[in-house]
Order: sequence, then structure tokens, then C-alpha cells
Amino acid sequence: MMENELKKTYQKLIDENIESKSIDEVLEILTNTFPDEVCFSTSFSFEDQVITDLVKDLPIKVFTLDTGRLFEDTYNTWNLTKSKYKLHIKAYYPNPEELEPFIQDNGPDSFYRSVENRKTCCEIRKVHPLKRALKGNKIWITGLRAEHSVARENLSQFEWDESNQIIKYHPILFWTTEQVRDYIKKNNIPYNVLHDKGFVSIGCAPCTRAIQPGEDFRAGRWWWEDASKKECGLHVHK
Repeated sequence: MMENELKKTYQKLIDENIESKSIDEVLEILTNTFPDEVCFSTSFSFEDQVITDLVKDLPIKVFTLDTGRLFEDTYNTWNLTKSKYKLHIKAYYPNPEELEPFIQDNGPDSFYRSVENRKTCCEIRKVHPLKRALKGNKIWITGLRAEHSVARENLSQFEWDESNQIIKYHPILFWTTEQVRDYIKKNNIPYNVLHDKGFVSIGCAPCTRAIQPGEDFRAGRWWWEDASKKECGLHVHK
């Protein structure tokens, strides 16, 4: 399917009011319309664990981005998830030909020194591996939630990702934190224990901290930067 045809298909899905359907109905439509071309990216967050449970029996490719700087608790959640669901979770890693010169020139923690360094680090460790992971797919399922960022408040469940030429689907975009936690508990789903310690949005260990009562959801990510800059480049919204 050519890129312009995929964009037309996206518009057709919107015109047919696909967002009014249940998550299970949408997933069935997507997997039937795009066989072997639907993927889901997981970081083993609360949200992603919910979606893993929702797609566990569907022909959907599951992948994760291992930046090399994740929390040990994230790796533990990864192991528990594989054990519970017996899923094949493909890992994508940074290209050493990009990463090694960057670290040699700037040091291992240069992201603290400038937004430019931090974004370059994110590009090497996450954005570029993501490009490889999305290649050959037409649908990208994510665990984005509107509560997590000002930039996500006006998102729709479906969006056209121009930079990656792919249709994105955010099934639990409008779920509340309580709904997510309730689903996790009800279905006995393994989750990252950092969520019980004040961590809301969990990324790389050096760039993530617990948030304090009253702080914004994204306050724990890149806390030394201005709030308006707190995106890593994985999700670019028009």
C-alpha cells in the first residue's frame, strides 16, 4: 500500500467514525484490514501493560525500545510480562555507530547540560530505533494518555503520523489513572513497581524521577527543562 493510499485509508476510517467503536471492535477491524501490518510499542508502563493484555491474543507485533539506560524494575516488568503472556516481544537497540561517538564526544550524561544534547540522546536511543521498528507496518498502537502531557490533551484516538507515514491508534487515550489502575488490579497484570513509588511517566533512569503531590504528570521527566520541551521525539503531534 502506497503512502498516499494509506493516508486515504486513514481518512476513510475517520469518516466511518471508527473512534465510536469499542477497543475490541477497533482492534478487530485493524487486524483484518492490515494483516501482519499492525504493531504495538511497549515501554512496560501502566498503560502499555493494559494494552498488552488487550492485544495478547491478536496478530499484532509487539516491540520495545531498549535504550540501554532503563530502570532495573523496567527489565523486571519485561520478564514478568513475557512469563505471563508468552509473547514474542522484539527489542530494538541504539545503533552503536551513532551512540559510541556521541558518548565519547559528550560524556555519558550530557543530556543534563543542554536540551540539544538531551534531544540528540533521545534521537539516538529511541527515535532512530523506532524508525526501524515501524518499517513495514501500517498501524502503530500506543499507550498515550491525554492526562500525561499538555501536548496530548487535544489528541484524537486516531492520528496520521506524517513523519513516520503511519496511522497511530491510542486506545486508552481518554482513560483516567484510576481506570488504568483498576484494570491492572482486576486482571492481575504485572506492572512496574516504580508506579507505586511516585513514578508516573517512566523512561530512562537518569531522566526520570518520582513526582511530588500536586506536580504535573510529566514533572518527573527531564525535570531540569522547561515543561514545553518535555517530549522526546517519539510522538510528534501536529
